[in-house]
Amino acid sequence: MPSTSHENAARERDRERGSFATTSTEDSDLGFGRVVANTARGRFLTRAGQPTARKLGLRGARTGRAYLAALGATWRDFLVWTVGIVLLVNGLFALAYRSLGPGALSGSDTLGLDDPFLAALVYSVSIFTTTGVDGMHAVGAAAHSLTVVQALLGPLVGMVIAGLVIARLTRPRAELRFSDSVVIAPYEGGRGLMFRFVNESMSELTNVHAAVYVTWLETIDGVRERNFHRLTLERDDVAFFPLHWTVVHPLTADSPLRGVTPERLRDGDAEILILVTAHEETFSTRISVRHSFTWEDVTWDARFASIFIESMDEALAIDVERLSRLDRLPEGSTRLAPAAEGPMVP
Repeated sequence: MPSTSHENAARERDRERGSFATTSTEDSDLGFGRVVANTARGRFLTRAGQPTARKLGLRGARTGRAYLAALGATWRDFLVWTVGIVLLVNGLFALAYRSLGPGALSGSDTLGLDDPFLAALVYSVSIFTTTGVDGMHAVGAAAHSLTVVQALLGPLVGMVIAGLVIARLTRPRAELRFSDSVVIAPYEGGRGLMFRFVNESMSELTNVHAAVYVTWLETIDGVRERNFHRLTLERDDVAFFPLHWTVVHPLTADSPLRGVTPERLRDGDAEILILVTAHEETFSTRISVRHSFTWEDVTWDARFASIFIESMDEALAIDVERLSRLDRLPEGSTRLAPAAEGPMVP
């Protein structure tokens, strides 16, 4: 399909500004939509990498979100929520048994429990888990109906919980920890935008690839608009990832961030979007991780401190707790752009 004059003008404008943005107008918004990107307010990704966009009107959206939340929750939260929901359901059944009157359940005296609700709860849990309670049984049609419903519901809920546990155990995931901030630090006689991350999982990652984008407001021909730029990196992939990786974007005359200052990032409402993909060896599959920094997360006049430590067996070793540690530099070391970077992008 032939390019339109508008697309050609956009490409020429990007070349004149030294932009690393995708030259195609349709691709330069990373899929958010050019119109939407210019009308949206706030960040596009949370710090944890989750999109802030919402889709309404989808059938089964709540169920899907609940399932994904169950997969993504920590084990502690997952167990707390599971036990809490099971106790809540059984508590409601216990209230239902009690509402049928004191004669709905017989044989509670064999349990040694004086509290009628507690006895009903014990009976409910025993039916729900199919373990049974010796000497205690339902009396009457209504109580037996509740017992049948609960006896059918319990195994179904148990299968759902077992399925979630298996899905959590077999779901490939990357546990990457990113530095707390992005640093504008000295780099090869100039400046560089840097952040670093480490794999916190025991599984190994290989063929790790990083793509970094910046989105901010720019004034083009007197019009204020939000644009997306892909940043060229010192290196965008590593074959092995046993320790950590400091990702560097050199601020050169060709960089869309050339001449950048703290004020320019703030006025442009800048956000740095990161996508990391890698091969996860345990499940032999590709995984992806998103992350986001805003202009408030950028640290100036500093550089990352060394993360390496001495090992008893002389092997390479790092202290992950030092991932975000910084060494401060004299004020103005990186806040002021060197002349070699060229004029700042408006």
